[in-house]
Amino acid sequence: MRIDRTNIQIVDPAQVPVPSPKPNAPADFGQTLMDALKEVNQSQQDSRQIQNSLMAGQPGVEIHDVLIAAEKASIGMQLTMQVRNKVLESYQEIARMQV
Repeated sequence: MRIDRTNIQIVDPAQVPVPSPKPNAPADFGQTLMDALKEVNQSQQDSRQIQNSLMAGQPGVEIHDVLIAAEKASIGMQLTMQVRNKVLESYQEIARMQV
């Protein structure tokens, strides 16, 4: 196998283009987490509101809509708790590492 040295170029790191972040990309992990928590909270509030509407006997509210909203809120909360548990486990694992 022969390696030709004539094609090798050394590039100055200052001249390498840095990709710019996407305009719709969240600022950081913390902001993404806060947005997800807000969505879970909103789904729980929506579920509670539709449940109250059904109990008040308002027209146009069906039982299947209540059940779907409640299940969405429940699944969102379960996912949030699992993510929280994994983050805590990761933090504890990092804290146990020896430097």
